[in-house]
Amino acid sequence: MTDATIAAVHDREAAAASRRHFVSRTVIYALLTIFAVIYLAPLLILVFNSFREQPEIAQNGLIAFPRSFQLKAWAEAWSTYCIGGTCEGMRRNFLNSLWMAVPATILSTLLGAMNGYVLSKWRFKGSEVLFTLMLLGVFMPGQIALMPWAFLLGKVGLTNSTYGLILIHVVQGISFTTLFCRNYYVSIPDDLIKAARIDGAGFWRIFRKIILPLSPPILIVTVIWQFTGIWNEYLFGVVFTSGREQPITAALVALTASGTNVRAYDVMSAAVLIGALPPLLVYFLGGKYFVRGLTQGAIK
Repeated sequence: MTDATIAAVHDREAAAASRRHFVSRTVIYALLTIFAVIYLAPLLILVFNSFREQPEIAQNGLIAFPRSFQLKAWAEAWSTYCIGGTCEGMRRNFLNSLWMAVPATILSTLLGAMNGYVLSKWRFKGSEVLFTLMLLGVFMPGQIALMPWAFLLGKVGLTNSTYGLILIHVVQGISFTTLFCRNYYVSIPDDLIKAARIDGAGFWRIFRKIILPLSPPILIVTVIWQFTGIWNEYLFGVVFTSGREQPITAALVALTASGTNVRAYDVMSAAVLIGALPPLLVYFLGGKYFVRGLTQGAIK
C-alpha cells in the first residue's frame, strides 16, 4: 500500500471515530438533560405556583406556566397564614429552625473535630474500640432513640423547647462528625505532631495551632452535612415539640395537613420554598467545597 492509501484509511478511521464520539456525547448529554428536567420539575412547579394567583391555579391546575405574577403569597406564608391554630405564618418556625440548626451544627462540628483529633493523634488503649462503638451511631435509626430521649428531656426539663432539639442534634451528630474528622486527621503526618510536642506544645496548643489550620476542608464538609441534616430533620421536631416551638419541617407538614376545604397552593408553595432556602443557599455556596473536602480526606 502506498503512503496515500494508508493516509486515506487513517482519515476514514479518524472520521468514523469522531462520528462515534459525537453520537455518544450527544446521547449522554440528552439523557442527562432529561434526568435534570425530571429532577428539577417539582422545584420549578413550586416556584411557578408561588408567584401565580390562587384563582389561576384553580382554573389551570398546578402544572402550568404562570400567566400572572404576585408576591402576596410569600408575605402571607411568612407572617400571616394560619398554621396549627396560630396565624403567624412560617416566621416563628423558621427562626426556631435557625436557632436550632446553627448552634447544633457548630457544637457537633467542634466536638467531632476534638474527637477525631484524639482518636487519630493521641491514641490510647481501647481507642479503636471506642471509635467502633461511636460508629454505631451512624447506623442507628433515629426511631430507636425516641424513648431514651423522651426520658432524658423530661428529666432535665427540656421538653417542648428548642434547647432540647439542640441537645438531641448535637449528640446524634457526633458520630458523623467524628467519623469525618478522624478519617481526615489520619492523613496528617504524625511526625508533625511529634515535632510540635518536642518543641513543648501541649494537647490544646497542637489542636489550635496545627490541627485547626489544616482543618477547613473537612470542617466545611461537616458543617454542610450537619446543617442540611438538622434543618431537614422532621422526626424529633414533631415528637418532642409542639405549637410555637416546632421547627419549620413540622410546620410544613401541619400546613399541608390542615383541614380546610380550599387549598391555598400559592401560599403552600411559597412556604415550602421558604423552608428550602437555607439548605439550598448552603449547597450553592459550599457544594464545591463539600466535594473537595471529601476528596482531600480520601487522598493520603
